[in-house]
Amino acid sequence: MHEYPGQLRMLVAVDCIIFGFDGTNVKLLLVKRGLMPEKGKWSLMGGFMHPTESPEDAATRVLEERTGLKNVYMDQFMVFGKPGRDPVERTLSVAYFALIDIHQYEQQLTGEYSPEWFLLDNMPPMVFDHAEMVAGALKQLRYKAALHPILFQLLPDKFTIPQLQALYEGVYQTEFDDRNFSRKLLSTGLLVKLTEKDKLSSKKGAFYYRLDQSHYQENFEKFLNLVPNPDKFF
Repeated sequence: MHEYPGQLRMLVAVDCIIFGFDGTNVKLLLVKRGLMPEKGKWSLMGGFMHPTESPEDAATRVLEERTGLKNVYMDQFMVFGKPGRDPVERTLSVAYFALIDIHQYEQQLTGEYSPEWFLLDNMPPMVFDHAEMVAGALKQLRYKAALHPILFQLLPDKFTIPQLQALYEGVYQTEFDDRNFSRKLLSTGLLVKLTEKDKLSSKKGAFYYRLDQSHYQENFEKFLNLVPNPDKFF
């Protein structure tokens, strides 16, 4: 077997940052680390890549082994490789993130690594540089949400404006002005108003809407207007 002379070997790992929406709050999924050092402390879903795997295959395998979650589409967003980030051996980590509907996947979660959802403003201390990874993934998620209708995938086919506002507020960790958010959202021309109302949330009720994806490509930049002070988040 040929080798490149004079080169040191290093390990390659993958880490999965999974955000979830439960209908009210955006949360982060963590597990208990199963290896020393830091065994038993809160961690992202991570593991080493096998020689025969692509990074994508490794991320899919590791996520299922640690949590039981299957068929989760994840985006690769960054490689973390500061010397000393892993105190045992020199290790590069390829990081992936996803945003999922918690209720859709809750039956898949298995308990071996004690997976648990945490509110973004109440996350526990995490091992190594995992807090840095979460911050980077959240920034990438916010950028993607401002340009694409990915957040709508977490809502039912018909939804109310307050439901969508709660989701945006959870992702951006800020409060939006109700009237401004509604006005900006309707001005995109991407929502179709239905005749039905949600009578459970208030006595008056809120009209249901659905996303008109047929005009999305020509109007997608209008989603940027929903985000207050974009420089703060990007």
